Amino acid sequence: MRRPTNPRDAAEAAFRKATVPQRTPDPQPAAVPGVKEMVSLRIDQDVLHHFQEDGPGWQDRINAALRKAAGLS
Repeated sequence: MRRPTNPRDAAEAAFRKATVPQRTPDPQPAAVPGVKEMVSLRIDQDVLHHFQEDGPGWQDRINAALRKAAGLS
């Protein structure tokens, strides 16, 4: 059994749906300071060797160099 629909109510509902701002999703939370994210990055071999010359910690050294180049440190 179908419910009878009032054409005026249907039109008002359609108008309301088209004109009332829809709720937008919450923005992504801000990045937590000090948390590192794993990424894949292509860099020249000579650059990689330069940072690996001093042994362990080369990823931190690359991160520090990138922070400095980006003006974040």
